[in-house]
Amino acid sequence: MAERGRQDDRRRRDGSTGAGGRGRGPRQRSAQAPSQRARHGDPARDAAYEVMRAVADGGYANLVLPTVLREARLQGRDAGFATELTYGTLRMQGLYDAVIDACVDRPGRAIDPAVRDILRLGAHQLLAMRVPDHAAVSATVALARQHVGQGAGGFVNAVLRRVSERSRPEWLEQVAGSTTDPIERLAIENSHPVWVVRALRAALIGHGASTAETSERQLATLLEAHNTPASPTLVARPGLGAEDELKEAGAVPDATAPTAWTMPGGDPGQLAAVRDGGAAVQDAGSQLLALALAAAEISTTDTSATESSTTDTSTTDAPATNTATTNTPTEQWLDLCAGPGGKAGLLAALAVQHGAHLRANEVQAHRADLVRNTLRAVRHAHPEVVHVTVEDGRDVGESDPGRYDRVLVDAPCTGLGALRRRPDARWRRTPKDLAELGPLQRDLLAGAIEATRPGGVVLYSTCSPHLAETEFVVKDVLKVFPSVSAVDVRPLLRDRAGQILPDTGPGPWAQLWPHLHGTDGMFLALLRVGA
Repeated sequence: MAERGRQDDRRRRDGSTGAGGRGRGPRQRSAQAPSQRARHGDPARDAAYEVMRAVADGGYANLVLPTVLREARLQGRDAGFATELTYGTLRMQGLYDAVIDACVDRPGRAIDPAVRDILRLGAHQLLAMRVPDHAAVSATVALARQHVGQGAGGFVNAVLRRVSERSRPEWLEQVAGSTTDPIERLAIENSHPVWVVRALRAALIGHGASTAETSERQLATLLEAHNTPASPTLVARPGLGAEDELKEAGAVPDATAPTAWTMPGGDPGQLAAVRDGGAAVQDAGSQLLALALAAAEISTTDTSATESSTTDTSTTDAPATNTATTNTPTEQWLDLCAGPGGKAGLLAALAVQHGAHLRANEVQAHRADLVRNTLRAVRHAHPEVVHVTVEDGRDVGESDPGRYDRVLVDAPCTGLGALRRRPDARWRRTPKDLAELGPLQRDLLAGAIEATRPGGVVLYSTCSPHLAETEFVVKDVLKVFPSVSAVDVRPLLRDRAGQILPDTGPGPWAQLWPHLHGTDGMFLALLRVGA
């Protein structure tokens, strides 16, 4: 019993109830003398570790990382190293967990969570970054000593030396090669949860991007796109004069959307146009849906005639016409779920051009403050154009029925279409989220329809291609409102050259894809409210 107690003590000091090498094999020793071993991680790796732990506690990497970098006073190459180490590790942690588990004898789940995060950071340096093996191992061991303890440092040293014995392709073959299920193999190779991969396959087929026969190839390309960091995309909000500064800063017009710009490098937050609200970081897909809502036809009398006109435009590349449109100064627009304000910012600028009024509504007061801040440029120049309200979007249809000409419902969703920008989201979400979000999405869309006047339009969108959040929601709500019809939204999705975006599905709704359009995986459905 005394010997067993001593073994347990050693495991606790190691930060693990599991391995520390193969157990029965020769003991792994550091190549460094004890006096030469670093006891503290460097600031960049320390920052990455801090973000990893914050994410484990429920934080969001894209919100935590900037604060950590600022507090650590990391800039330039050090900030870039910390960012790549953090985001790259979060993206690929599924693969790295499989590799780590192959390097220990005990079940992987028994490893202390803090130690596992440190091992993930070390694995990313060894398998995906240009860091010499000896530097990756010694610096990560120092991180373990600093944050967990001396024993954990020995455990991390042993595991990472085994990780370093094989190349990334060799590890891929070892941890995924024995899997006969193609979905499970893709999930390991591309570091996604299996349930997410199955859902994305169903979405590719359901939205017409592939067939059952071609889905595996399309799926692999999509997953690879999720693992490729996206260049920062900005929106130049029309009429606010941001384009010249974006050009001077080196940004180039993005072909995907007329208002989109791509930054090849640098910090967009340093631009005056971004600070004053004339421009903002925003995915081109999000810009397209705001532009589509503003360009949609609305009618005051003959809905059926408008429907026919819209259908005809889908066969041509001509810009959508507004023959039955009433873009009068009295148009009322509503962004039902406006927080944090990105799409409302573009809608507000478009409302100025259309002589319309925008109500930006958000259910949470602190997020409504973010919306006000986003809209500051338009509110300063045109205070009469936009106002921000705090109300549950599900109640707006009852409190303000039949008032609005154009309504955007950018519904809360799992975000499975934005995994390249939110690397931690794939591990945060579970199938349970779908069950919780579904009723909310349906209630918000129903409330939006009730808030829209006859002849007006509602645009429902999600940053997820999951069928349970997209097509199924729209079809269910249409059953409840027989006077509401789906309008073909695809003719309204036009690139900078004015051409209709290809490969958005069979209609009437549209699905954008990272691997096909270079945007987030946005879903859009345009509905017209009848009399």
